[in-house]
Amino acid sequence: MNRAVFACLGVTLGLVVGCSDETESGSGSGGGQAPTVAAWQTVFDQGRLDRALLSVWGTGPEDVYVVGGPLGNTGFEALVLHFDGTIWRELPAGGADSFWWVTGSAADDLWMVGEKGRITRYDGLTFTEHTSGTTATLWGAVSFGPNDAWVVGGNVGPAEPDDVVLHWDGASWSPVTLPGTAQKRALFKVWGTSSDDLFVVGELGVLWHKKGSDWLLESDPPVAQGNLTTVHGCAADDVWAVGSRDVLHYDGASWTSEDLLLTNDVNGVFCRDGLVTLVGGGGLKRRYDGAAWQDDFLSEPHGDLHAVWGDGSGAFWAVGGDFVSSPKPDKPRNGTVARYGKGLVSVALE
Repeated sequence: MNRAVFACLGVTLGLVVGCSDETESGSGSGGGQAPTVAAWQTVFDQGRLDRALLSVWGTGPEDVYVVGGPLGNTGFEALVLHFDGTIWRELPAGGADSFWWVTGSAADDLWMVGEKGRITRYDGLTFTEHTSGTTATLWGAVSFGPNDAWVVGGNVGPAEPDDVVLHWDGASWSPVTLPGTAQKRALFKVWGTSSDDLFVVGELGVLWHKKGSDWLLESDPPVAQGNLTTVHGCAADDVWAVGSRDVLHYDGASWTSEDLLLTNDVNGVFCRDGLVTLVGGGGLKRRYDGAAWQDDFLSEPHGDLHAVWGDGSGAFWAVGGDFVSSPKPDKPRNGTVARYGKGLVSVALE
């Protein structure tokens, strides 16, 4: 027997709350019914969040952080949301400078980086601003423990500074100089299995690989046609780098290009347990399920997606919104949060 359920999607601290009457039954995947097979679900869509979301990370399905901000649209602050499996809350990070990335090594050890050299640490209770020593946008970060984290950044185009690489040793952030760079480029993301095995990607397809103390330029000759925006892997010999219409794979010895027909630019990639998910412009969503690539383009959401993260349960979370348009005063950027997996995400307003 069906029963009516009043479902609310909402967060605290003044964000718009959207509610709808839905019908719940024992099976099915539409109309608010929990899907019995994995499917994409739009958690927050346009009109419910007033700022774009650019990164998602957590320790599991009941500990998820998404970050972003106004990207220059005055009248708003940086955005940090936390989902504990039941309730979404906006956390008071403050500041107008948007966050472009969130990562961490534990539930009480998170780093958020972004515009104008912003580095913010969160211990689960308190946000602490760190001095980065740069004015460049910091686009990506990876953490291996409380005393070992990396951040990369730079300015797109000819503006300086570029080739920004910073390392945290538990006491301070120090700049790292890349060897023999003739052309300065913005660095967008960093990932690795340890500080002795790092991959960094960026503007004009640049791709660096840190092995031990050596930095190797693996994009000479070029392996990508355009910018590489994100890099992530399942293991040291199973690494993915994406950007523009490029999807590259590293097998521990060399990079090869995946033969995928992409109708939109791909922005984000995440690999976990042999499963790979890509997201990009115009709702691009592609999944490698261990046997073949699946195209979820027709599934909601259909807006621009920037980043994706796997929560360890087999589910993947994607975030995005209006992160492309030029800044305008007081204009909302309509953030998006989506999830691929079984069952509905339990969302409640505290």
